[in-house]
Amino acid sequence: MAIGQVRGSSMIKIGVYILQCGNGRYYIGSTDNVERRISEHQRGIVKATQNVLPISLAFFQPCNTLMMARKLEYWLKSKKSRVIVEKIIAEGYIRAARLVG
Repeated sequence: MAIGQVRGSSMIKIGVYILQCGNGRYYIGSTDNVERRISEHQRGIVKATQNVLPISLAFFQPCNTLMMARKLEYWLKSKKSRVIVEKIIAEGYIRAARLVG
């Protein structure tokens, strides 16, 4: 599901995201408002990415709750694996089975 895609009558904004940074690295985050958060990154407000601009959204996976988005973010960051991140970007989703394995 792309940013702004409609599910029912509301926009999907809660989820986990991966940014491609100007230095070639990835940044992983979660949010309850993806449009606002990406804008903050692009404007240099977020300390973690302000020195690696420009950034672009490489991946976004909607979640039903912010708690689930945070769990996915934590899991992904704990792997510290560029290979896993690039596979997720290529596949276009995070498989739930990965969370238990």
